[in-house]
Amino acid sequence: MRNKLSKADVKNLFILRRVSPDAVMDVLGSCPVVPLKRGQILLRAGQSNQNLYLILSGKLTVFLEYPGSDPVAVLDQGETVGELSVIDDSPTSAYVVAVEESRVLELDETAFWRMISESHAFACNMLLLLSDRMRSSDEALLKNIHLRKRFQRDAMVDSLTGMHNRRWLDIQLPRLIDRHVRSERPLCVIMYDVDNFKKFNDSYGHDAGDDVLAQVARSTLLGLRPTDLSARFGGEEFVIMLASINIDLAWIVAERLRKNIASERVVTDDGRELPPITISLGIAQSRTGDTADSLLKRADTAMYKAKETGRNRSCREEQP
Repeated sequence: MRNKLSKADVKNLFILRRVSPDAVMDVLGSCPVVPLKRGQILLRAGQSNQNLYLILSGKLTVFLEYPGSDPVAVLDQGETVGELSVIDDSPTSAYVVAVEESRVLELDETAFWRMISESHAFACNMLLLLSDRMRSSDEALLKNIHLRKRFQRDAMVDSLTGMHNRRWLDIQLPRLIDRHVRSERPLCVIMYDVDNFKKFNDSYGHDAGDDVLAQVARSTLLGLRPTDLSARFGGEEFVIMLASINIDLAWIVAERLRKNIASERVVTDDGRELPPITISLGIAQSRTGDTADSLLKRADTAMYKAKETGRNRSCREEQP
C-alpha cells in the first residue's frame, strides 16, 4: 500500500475541490499518509484528536457506541473525518474504523490552519462540509424526535383495537378526575366487557375473538363525542370516560352503545359471520375524594351487577 501522496490522490478529495494541486502540495506533501488495515480503529470516542484525516482510498465506518454496533455513517474515498476536533479541540465523539484496507492523509493542527489561511477554496469547502454535517445532524435529531414520539404513542396504544391502553388510562384518569373536581363539573366512567367471551373464544377460536374485540372498539370510537375518552382496560374489558356528563346522561350513552354493538354484524377475515355480540356495562360518577381506583372499582361493581342480573344491560352504581 502506497504511503506517499500523489497529485492523483489530491484530485479525488472533496475538501480540495477547486484547489490547485500545485498550490497545496508543499503543505500536504509533508503530511504523513497513514495505511489502515481492515478493522483497524482510526479514532476512539472520547480520545483527544488534533488531526484532520482525508480518505485517499478505502472506506471507514462511524460508530457512536462501540465498534460493531449499528453504524451511523460510512465514509468513502474523498471524504474527511476529525474536522470538528481540530476546530474546537473537543474529544472525538465516535469510533472510526476501517472497513477495508485504506489510506488516509493526516493533517495536524498546524497544517490544517495553514491550509485555511493559504487557500480560500479550501476554507470555503470546509464551510460547506461543516454546514452539510450540521444539516445532517439536524435531520437526525428531527428523525429521533419523531421516532421518540412514535414510540411513546405506541407505548400508550393497544395494537389490536387502536384504543388507548391501560398504561395510558393509569396516567390520564387521575388527571381527569382532578380537573373535574376543581371545576366542579361531573365526570362519569363506563366500564364494560364482552359477555361470555371465554366461551366465544373456545367455540370460534382466538382469531375470531380478536375480530370481536376490534369490532367492539370500532363501534365504541364511532359512538363517542370528540371530548370523550376510551381505553382497553385489559382482556375483553373497556373503559369510557365521559366529561361533563352526569350519571343519567351516561346511562343513555351506555344504552346506545350496547344496542349499537348488539346490532353489528361481525364477519371474520375468512368470511364467517359470528353470532351477535353483547356487552354488560357499569356506570359510576366521580365524587369528592375519588381516586382513579375508587371510581373504577364502583364502575366495575356496577358492571358485575349487570352480568349477575342477566347480562346485555347497563347498570348504575349504587348511590351513597
